[in-house]
Amino acid sequence: MIDRRLQTLRVLHAWGTVTAAAEALHLTPSTVSQQLRQLAAELNVTLLEPEGRRVRLTPAALALIRHAHSLSVQWERAEADLATYREGVAGRLRVTAVSTVLTAIAAPALARLRASHPHLECELGEDPDADRYRLLLTGRADIAVVIPAPDAPPPDDPRYERHPLLEEPQDLLVPSGHPLASGGSAHLTDAADETWVRAGDPRDQHRLLLGACATAGFTPRLAHGAVDWFAVAALVAYGYGVALVPRLAPLPGELGVVRVPLHGPAAPVRRLVTCVRRGSAEQPPIAHGLAALREAAAAWERGRT
Repeated sequence: MIDRRLQTLRVLHAWGTVTAAAEALHLTPSTVSQQLRQLAAELNVTLLEPEGRRVRLTPAALALIRHAHSLSVQWERAEADLATYREGVAGRLRVTAVSTVLTAIAAPALARLRASHPHLECELGEDPDADRYRLLLTGRADIAVVIPAPDAPPPDDPRYERHPLLEEPQDLLVPSGHPLASGGSAHLTDAADETWVRAGDPRDQHRLLLGACATAGFTPRLAHGAVDWFAVAALVAYGYGVALVPRLAPLPGELGVVRVPLHGPAAPVRRLVTCVRRGSAEQPPIAHGLAALREAAAAWERGRT
C-alpha cells in the first residue's frame, strides 16, 4: 500500500550505493535508479546528486526518508490491526539468529510454534555473513536475534525495536587435564597467562573476549582461531590454547575438553536481544514468534538454574 520506491530509497540510505541496494532488493541497478528518478520527478525535488562514481542523498531525500520511516511503522501497525479480523495464525515467519541461539532456543521454539499453528510457515536462518538488521529492513527476516554491538543501530533508531531475550554466561574451555579443569569454576584472571584461541564470530564473540579481558586487567595472547564451535573445541583439545565459549554453544562430547564456569566481577555475559521492524511486533505471526522465543529462553534459564 505504501509506494515501494520509498523502501528503495530507505535501502539505498542504509547500503550506501545503488549497486548494493539493488542486490539487497533483488533488483538491477538500472531499476533502482529508474525508480528513484521517477519518485524525484513526481515529488518535484532532487533526491540524488552525483559524488564521484557514487551518489549522495540530498537534504530533501533525507527528509523524505524520515517520513518513510514513520509510514513504515504505521503500515506495520495497520497490518497488526487488520490481522485481528482474520481467523487463525497463518503466513510465513522468518527468523534469523546467531548460531548458538538458533540451535538451543529458536529451533525448538519454532518447532513447537509450527505444531500449535500448522498454517504458519516458519523459516530459520543463521545468515553468518549477513547484516541481520538489513535483513529486517528489506523484509527478508521478521525477527532477528542479535548481540548488541557498538556499531549496531542505536536504541532510538526509527526502523527497529528491540527487547531483551537472554543473558548468557560464558565459560572457559580448557583441555582435559588442565589445572583449571578440576576446580569447578575460575576467575577470568586465572587464565591471563594462557594462549587464547580466537573463538566464534569476530564481530561479537571475539569483541566480548577482548572487552572482558580488558575489564579483568589483561590483554589475551591470541593464536589460531575458528568460528565453528566444534572446530574451536578441537583446537582447545589438542592444546592450541583456551577459549571463551557461550553457555549455549554445543560442543562434541568425545573431545577432551572441559567447560569451566567463570565467576567474579569480570565474568563475561553475552546479552541477546530480539529485534523487529518498528511497529510489527503485534502482527500475529511475529507476536507468536516473539512469545515462543521468550518461552524457550525462559525454559533454558530455568534449566540452567
